[in-house]
Amino acid sequence: MSAEYDITEQLDVKGASCPMPVVKTKSAIDDLGKDEILEVIATDAGSMSDIDGWASGTDGVELVEQEEGDGVYRHYVRKTE
Repeated sequence: MSAEYDITEQLDVKGASCPMPVVKTKSAIDDLGKDEILEVIATDAGSMSDIDGWASGTDGVELVEQEEGDGVYRHYVRKTE
């Protein structure tokens, strides 16, 4: 876990493939308040580009950072409105 962020909620989508990581991320982020951060943990390599693309094209969210290690992909998404 990245020590730089105060994680509000963690979403485990390990084992899920496109489009489920994005679908579940959208659902989870909808439940957060402004400036709260969701950590998404995935095993689908495609989630790196999928979540980045979703966040870039979606008002009210910001992809803060992505990390990869040992086949696990972590995405930190902030709700901005």
